[in-house]
Amino acid sequence: MTALLTASDVGVVVDEQVLLPTTTLTIDQGQTLAVRGENGAGKTTLLRVLAGLMPATSGDVLLEGEPLHIRRRAHRGAIAAMIGAPPLSRDLTLAEQLRFIRATWGDDAGTGERQTVAVLEELGIASLKMRYPSELSSGQLQLFCLALTLARPSRVLLLDEPEQRLDAHRQGLVADALRRRSGAGCAIVFATHSTALVEAIGSDVLTVGENE
Repeated sequence: MTALLTASDVGVVVDEQVLLPTTTLTIDQGQTLAVRGENGAGKTTLLRVLAGLMPATSGDVLLEGEPLHIRRRAHRGAIAAMIGAPPLSRDLTLAEQLRFIRATWGDDAGTGERQTVAVLEELGIASLKMRYPSELSSGQLQLFCLALTLARPSRVLLLDEPEQRLDAHRQGLVADALRRRSGAGCAIVFATHSTALVEAIGSDVLTVGENE
């Protein structure tokens, strides 16, 4: 069977600077993969390449055996990524922004409303749904950015340090949410410095640079 997402000998070199050493990985439905490495090792660059946001200067990325192409709606619809802060509207509440995301991907209004509440509840921020992003603490904003990513349909989740600015309890909520999605068949690749999060999710581990 064809793997869901494959990166074969991908690397990124810009102006003779290695942003991502040669890396190979394969991930399939329901699998979770933690990307580890020192700061500057290329973890975020790898996620950007896997999301189709940055071209690799060597190697190939395949989605179900086809070259990944961000201009194909089917490919965009398959991959949801939280890499850096997503664009937020200062004039929409959290609930309104989540409903907009789900409507963008074709959910009907009733389903969208239920899912909006559900994703906020599982991350422990349902009570904040009528707030604006500027009214959130840094930890609450991190959870909301994750909620925006989880709210849209996807078969592959790419997350850059989802544990940032979160205490142990909130990291546990994130781990629970990711386990639910992997259990439902979603493939998850996440860059992290948290050994606790890796162990809580039960992920395979790829250390960037080890398979050069």
